[in-house]
Amino acid sequence: MLNIRPVSDLRNKYPEIEQLVLGGEEVYLTKNGYGTMVVMSIEQYSKLKDALEMKLDEADYQAESTAERLTHEDVFTKLRGRVNG
Repeated sequence: MLNIRPVSDLRNKYPEIEQLVLGGEEVYLTKNGYGTMVVMSIEQYSKLKDALEMKLDEADYQAESTAERLTHEDVFTKLRGRVNG
């Protein structure tokens, strides 16, 4: 479940937000009713960043090892097929 809070909670309820973040949750902050940022723990951010870098390295390796090139339409069609089953 998304944890959505007004940005003022970051100032007014910092300990509560800190506990959520340290418990592994992301906190989505809004300003004037619109999403502005996400707060997460350093550990969670590091894992996310490492996973992304690993996937980008895999993509670079695959691009170097094959001549096959896909359009963005091909890629998103495949992704939609996987997501939608």
